[in-house]
Amino acid sequence: MTTDSSAHPSIFDRRESEVRSYCRDFDTVFETARGSILTDSAGREYIDFLAGCSVLNYGHNDPDMKAALIEHISADGIAHGLDMYTSTKADFLRAFERLILRPRGMDHKVMMTGPTGTNAVEAAIKLARKVTGRKNVIAFTNGFHGMTLGALAATGNAGKRKGAGGVSLGDVSRMPYEGAFGPDVDTLSMIETMLDNPSSGIDAPAAFLVEPVQGEGGLNAASAEWLRGIERLARKHGALLIADDIQAGIGRTGSFFSFEGMGIEPDLIPMAKSLSGMGLPFAALLIRPEHDIWKPAEHNGTFRGNTHAFVTARVALEKFWSDDAFVKEIAGKAAILEERLTGIAKVLGRDARALKGRGMMLGIDVGSSELADDICAEAFRNGLVIETSGARDEVVKVLAPLTTPTDVFERGLDILAAAAAKVAPAHTIAAE
Repeated sequence: MTTDSSAHPSIFDRRESEVRSYCRDFDTVFETARGSILTDSAGREYIDFLAGCSVLNYGHNDPDMKAALIEHISADGIAHGLDMYTSTKADFLRAFERLILRPRGMDHKVMMTGPTGTNAVEAAIKLARKVTGRKNVIAFTNGFHGMTLGALAATGNAGKRKGAGGVSLGDVSRMPYEGAFGPDVDTLSMIETMLDNPSSGIDAPAAFLVEPVQGEGGLNAASAEWLRGIERLARKHGALLIADDIQAGIGRTGSFFSFEGMGIEPDLIPMAKSLSGMGLPFAALLIRPEHDIWKPAEHNGTFRGNTHAFVTARVALEKFWSDDAFVKEIAGKAAILEERLTGIAKVLGRDARALKGRGMMLGIDVGSSELADDICAEAFRNGLVIETSGARDEVVKVLAPLTTPTDVFERGLDILAAAAAKVAPAHTIAAE
């Protein structure tokens, strides 16, 4: 494939908004991608440990999804259908019901929202307020739920919130996530005390909005006990439980939903990112039937339900979730990842507590944003795309495609280990 000279980065500097971000860390023009490998316009290959920030759990351009989409387009299949009935939507819903909902004893309805995760969160917040007749939403420290105003109000990061341009981001009460004040502080008891006190100033909540694993907030992973406690408080106070599974779901932590086996039954589950299977925009909100009280078009959008994404999402479900082989494959790679990151942490003088996250959503708290940035930059120079996370960008975060071949996965981890070993001494000297 030949590349037009207009693809030179100067066109981006000249015409693209200053809001762009990832490209500032990865200063090359990517042209093709397959599996876990990105190739730039100069023909250089990079191992992808970012995966579109968990959009590409199944890797780039899965051949079966690609073939199904090409077949659909070639046959003049519906390209856009608002929320009308289509055969592709029916096929997706049947597969989702058969392979995901029924085996897990879930009876949730599927609401097609606008194509982004933040829209699914907006729909969840609106519906919780509609169901309960209340306004207040309990969100958590380090939480990230999106950049539109309702979801942004529930997002903790100060830099992201400044993007609102100074408008009020209200009707949200912030509570401490598990471990927010250290391992010995019982945040669940603190939250319960606040909610039980009629003079605490916390209005009765419409919902608790929680990420079982905080993707952008530093890979903080809630325990089953803590999540069950949050659900108990939601029931006690007549609030809905919203489990934001946009980044942590669809296999990223080892199971389709990140909360599986934890003994909770969320009322509302926003989903997006890898839902389409191959990077097509697709978001949805799962709703317990008793809460599905929307009137027609009360929350809508021109692109509610991406017809092309229905095609690829169905293939993804049938290919990866028809049996437990994929779950076992993820568990094997997660064990490799934990072992390798533990070794890297030791090189950096960090102990086991520096490992953050769960499953294939794992990283290392290296102690400072400067060190984390330098590790990621050195890794990129040597052919690995990887990013940071956390309140101060102090966590080096591995989000490799779940389908990454083991040899490629190990090679990427070798690059990461070498980068950490190379840059760490300079930071030690600087610290002294």
